[in-house]
Amino acid sequence: MDPDTSKKDSWKTFLLLSYQSLGVVYGDLGISPLYVFKSTFADDIHHSETNEEIFGVLSFVFWTLTLVPLFKYVFVVLRADDNGEGGTFALYSLICRHAKVSLLPNRQVADEALSTYKLEHPPEQNNSSRVKMVLEKYKLLHTALLILVLLGTCMVIGDGLLTPAISVFSAVSGLELSMSKEHHQYAVIPITCFILVCLFALQHYGTHRVGFFFAPVVLVWLLCISALGIYNIFQWNPHVYQALSPYYMFKFLKKTGKDGWMSLGGILLCITGSEAMFADLGHFSYTAIQIAFTFLVYPALILAYMGQAAYLSMHHDNSSQIGFYVSVPETVRWPVLIIAILASVVGSQAIISGTFSIINQSQSLGCFPRVKVVHTSDKIHGQIYIPEINWILMILCIAVTIGFRDTKHMGNASGLAVMAVMLVTTCLTSLVIILCWHKPPIVALFFLLFFGFIELLYFSASLTKFREGAWLPILLALFLMTIMYVWHYATIKKYEFDLHNKVSLEWLLALGPSLGISRVPGIGLVFTDLTSGIPANFSRFVTNLPAFHRVLVFVCVKSVPVPYVPPAERYLVGRVGPATHRSYRCIVRYGYRDVHQDVDSFESELVNRLADFIRYDWVRTNGADSCIEDDGSRSVASSGECRLTVIGNVAFSGTPAFEMEESSQPASVSLGFPTVESITDVIEMEPISGTKRRVRFAIDDESETEIDTWSDTDMQLQEELEELLAAQQSGTAFILGHSHVRAKQGSSLVKRLAINVGYNFLRRNCRGADVALKVPPVSLLEVGMVYIV
Repeated sequence: MDPDTSKKDSWKTFLLLSYQSLGVVYGDLGISPLYVFKSTFADDIHHSETNEEIFGVLSFVFWTLTLVPLFKYVFVVLRADDNGEGGTFALYSLICRHAKVSLLPNRQVADEALSTYKLEHPPEQNNSSRVKMVLEKYKLLHTALLILVLLGTCMVIGDGLLTPAISVFSAVSGLELSMSKEHHQYAVIPITCFILVCLFALQHYGTHRVGFFFAPVVLVWLLCISALGIYNIFQWNPHVYQALSPYYMFKFLKKTGKDGWMSLGGILLCITGSEAMFADLGHFSYTAIQIAFTFLVYPALILAYMGQAAYLSMHHDNSSQIGFYVSVPETVRWPVLIIAILASVVGSQAIISGTFSIINQSQSLGCFPRVKVVHTSDKIHGQIYIPEINWILMILCIAVTIGFRDTKHMGNASGLAVMAVMLVTTCLTSLVIILCWHKPPIVALFFLLFFGFIELLYFSASLTKFREGAWLPILLALFLMTIMYVWHYATIKKYEFDLHNKVSLEWLLALGPSLGISRVPGIGLVFTDLTSGIPANFSRFVTNLPAFHRVLVFVCVKSVPVPYVPPAERYLVGRVGPATHRSYRCIVRYGYRDVHQDVDSFESELVNRLADFIRYDWVRTNGADSCIEDDGSRSVASSGECRLTVIGNVAFSGTPAFEMEESSQPASVSLGFPTVESITDVIEMEPISGTKRRVRFAIDDESETEIDTWSDTDMQLQEELEELLAAQQSGTAFILGHSHVRAKQGSSLVKRLAINVGYNFLRRNCRGADVALKVPPVSLLEVGMVYIV
């Protein structure tokens, strides 16, 4: 292809993505002119004849929009992506991969072989490695980092509650200029509530069904506010551009003093939605978001604010009615009102979708009670709907609208939530600069101090509004953080209990007819959080019911600190004991943005992977025992564990006896698949330079083997595959632990309350593990377990 043509096509793609990003990313940021000036002049400062207040506010808005969304997010934070994904969890994931600070318990070195587990290892500077050593050394810092991430998550959820309320309410409040005060009071609240109910009721259809409508709405809205801004500038005050000078900020603060500082709580609303640029990075690309913001969104917002300021600088008689709609000419007020309502709905939709996404990520990291996650699109990955959260958000959103009834209180609440999220992002990005980008700590310190100072200034102004609405996100964050931390703490303690009470492999191998234990037809899938050893819930199962299935699979569904795990690398399969025992271990790995929902049922997918593993294992070992003997230095529980193999979508049938693949990238030599030792987690891959060679063996079931030595192996392979097929036809049982957790004697009062009351209440009232794992109820077998932690 001609280079010029490909370059032109790539630019077409970027421009198309930039256009599409308008509806998803910039809806919230784009509608901020509706309420910024109204919230700023609500109480603390007043519009005077000298225009010092209005010009000072415009100067603050201009520099805040320039420094935070443009410089901080577009030029720095958007580069801190995790395989193209953004958001709080992407930053946390990056940090956890470059430093051992993760509190996820079942981490394996094998996870680092994932293609999405990208690590950059240039020569580390001494200062960088010193910061890393300090972080890794103190477990208290690991907990502090997790709490910081949870705080950011809680504030994003709070933003998901407050943004729809303030956006729709501000748009609908334009009716006040077209109605009498008596009618206006009784119209705005019901109309706002009706729109919010419709918005949340339509969530289960998924954004992809109405997504095509989003980008044009936001584009028309941005063009509309730009045109209004230009009209107001030339009509009322062409010299308003002078107010962009930082001098007017100092002049403003000098005149207004403490009241001016407190009014910053309204000014900060001009950057609400900036975090969405980073959080929604995965849906688009860095270049697309950069183009859309720099060349369209940013100029449109600046023009809109300048236009409002130009109008207000010449109108001092209606200072009590400062707002967006007073600067709109009466002839176009109704069309602008309709476009504003549509734009506010689009902006609300984006933050609601983001709330669903971040709750799903929290759940995957064991930081949120299990909820039902519905994947609303087969084509677009990551578009999800969570029914319970949707209806809770709707009720709270309507309660906020009815309770606050004005933009001032809603703005105070929303502003504090927004600044808290930005502060968390600034702190985490500072760590990414040191640990992942390997920059000198002085660079990270400058970034932290410069942007941290700006955000702390606004955050402190928001805190002064505690009694005027800012208490809501703080209360909500405390409530959600308590739930999330209690759930995470109990999950870790349960895992430690399982780890200390797992059963040795010798115990499993000794089970047989001599002990009155029988093997019944079928497949038994024993779910556990352990990546090695036999879980205690299985020993309890066999003790109470002296029989288990002919084919036994210990399944561990675990999360790894990457956004996505490619389907071909999801399954790690190995044997437990000798081949004749027909026991296997399967570790199923998901990223924090993966949805636990496959096109095929989990059962058939797992059986296919087992069949592929059996074929591969017999080819690799040529009939020899693939298990690794215990050398005495390892624990008894790990004795006899076998190597685990990554099983992907590779068919082991067909005519070539093997298939050779070559690529130009330096990689590894492996027979069939990369393999790892499950005990020591040593990756069985030798790095080489040059081309990548991968040999895949294939077995033709219908043809006779040409080598006599393989005839016995072929028979055993065929026998094992037939047994697996027969077991599948007999039926599959899903064996899950039904846990009841109790704090051990002598625990503190706080721990007893957290475990005995808090965690058990959450466990009883959230979705069970069977729902999260999509287990058919008819095949479910639950084993009661009491955990003393």
